[in-house]
Amino acid sequence: MRLRSLLFVPGDRPDRMEKALSYGADALILDLEDSVTLAAKIAARLAIAAFLRATPRKVKLFVRVNPLGSGLLDDDLSAILDARPDGLVLPKAEGAASIEALSSKAPDISILPIATETPAAIFQLGSYSSVRDHLLGLTWGAEDLPAFIGARGSRDETGRLTAPYELARSLTLFGAHAIGVSAIETVYPDISDLEGLGAYARRASFDGFNGMMAIHPSQIPVINEAFTPTPTDLAEAQAIVDAFAADPGKGAIQYAGRMLDAPHLKLARRLLESAGDQS
Repeated sequence: MRLRSLLFVPGDRPDRMEKALSYGADALILDLEDSVTLAAKIAARLAIAAFLRATPRKVKLFVRVNPLGSGLLDDDLSAILDARPDGLVLPKAEGAASIEALSSKAPDISILPIATETPAAIFQLGSYSSVRDHLLGLTWGAEDLPAFIGARGSRDETGRLTAPYELARSLTLFGAHAIGVSAIETVYPDISDLEGLGAYARRASFDGFNGMMAIHPSQIPVINEAFTPTPTDLAEAQAIVDAFAADPGKGAIQYAGRMLDAPHLKLARRLLESAGDQS
């Protein structure tokens, strides 16, 4: 499943859910957690269930449920499971044990854990291999974690992530690729700064993330562009694959003034495969 862009939509706003189908996101995350007040949870559950039942699945429809231990999760699942969401997003996940607990309540539905929102979660990022078959991927968050530990924020005055949160990001990236699932970049919180978003999304793609979450429709085209290989990228990747195929006895070749070996071939093949997944 190719997920370049995943857009959060408040679950208590049926009008926004309907509009969001046209924004170009690969998936919508229909939210029952932070964007929905406690008083609005019941109405949001009913609205999401109705939307899931009525909507053709041209776009993947995920639901962010409330965390384990919140006292709200069972009611979330009771309302939405019969409507068959395409996946569940689990906030405050703390490793394989959290996935096992949710899977026991919602068997046969894939899960995208937000895997870094508590200090304990950081130390469980290596445990997801045992629940790999239940996962849509791994993603991370840079908002709840600083609030949890009393930090003033996750970004410095220039907008860059500070060292502790760069660590959380990197561990999520490598944790996802270690078990062969998608690595999904966290949201870019400044919805007015599309230039900054573009730089951040391109860096995420460069670093090896497969897609990114969004909190506003205007962010979707920028994210999609960052995670879509250009025709030039694809042409070069194909040329590299062809160059190796033309001389199969060599482990390293010269191409455009560069020495290339097996990792370059693997990267070129992955780029072509990712383009195929988008078509």
